[in-house]
Amino acid sequence: MCAVPAALRDPSHLPVLLDEAVAALAIRPDGRYLDGTFGRGGHAARILAGLGERGGLLLMDRDPEAIAVARARFGDDPRVAIRQAPFSTLADWDLARSGLDGALLDLGVSSPQLDQAARGFSFAADGPLDMRMDPGAGEPASAFLARADEATIAEVLWRLGEEKRSRAIARAVVAARAQAPLLRTGQLADLVAAVPGTRDGHKHPATRTFQALRMHVNDELGEAARGLAAALDCLRPGGRLAVISFHSLEDRLVKRFIADHAGRSEGSRRLPAAPAPPARLRPLARVMPGAAELAANPRARSAVLRVAEVPA
Repeated sequence: MCAVPAALRDPSHLPVLLDEAVAALAIRPDGRYLDGTFGRGGHAARILAGLGERGGLLLMDRDPEAIAVARARFGDDPRVAIRQAPFSTLADWDLARSGLDGALLDLGVSSPQLDQAARGFSFAADGPLDMRMDPGAGEPASAFLARADEATIAEVLWRLGEEKRSRAIARAVVAARAQAPLLRTGQLADLVAAVPGTRDGHKHPATRTFQALRMHVNDELGEAARGLAAALDCLRPGGRLAVISFHSLEDRLVKRFIADHAGRSEGSRRLPAAPAPPARLRPLARVMPGAAELAANPRARSAVLRVAEVPA
């Protein structure tokens, strides 16, 4: 088993909506469940506590550091199987494809990723401008900013960050890289802060830019769309889907996915009513953090949990 640095073993990361998400899965002692975004294992530990000897827990994460923690914490438990891969590929895993009683997806970046300057996700401390959840796959944010044209950069900032000054920031990026490569988070944060009009209340001016680049580098919306479809294909009748999202782009995607599979007819007032397709999902709940969790963990403030069930 690989050694894990103490900083990564420390379970200081507070899992968001822990009680609500695990309750939503309606754990059966002999069921098989998937945590597609292991992180540091807060949700996984609670799911495992509800399983008996015949139960099973599948753990996935694309981040090799998260997988190292998973193996250190749960690798000796015969009920647990671990796979390093994005959750969009869960249907490629034989154990998942043979049937799940529940799947949990916690979208977005994890607190340990944000808190390590060397990962390049945060403007709070200077580090390499990377942002990849799997540092061994894809291109870092610095490479994207070095090769993309001004229009492409602006489009990413607008579409994924809803950044109103996307064009001005893109122009500043292109001008700056002509003088020196943008390789550090501090460089980019300072560049965005210097663009007029990027101040937005108490938020750092680079908040939306960093969000957009992170989502682009990791194809987060595409991963979510593919992962939701794969989870639905693997869930057994009566199986539960629980998805935690952290901003409106993710939440709209999850909401629409559930609605699209709820068996509702897309009728028109001008045309005869079309028969509704068979329902593959039944919406159950939309849950947000309570006051106590928000006080203990400010990062939970934008979290939304949506729950749906495959009809039995």
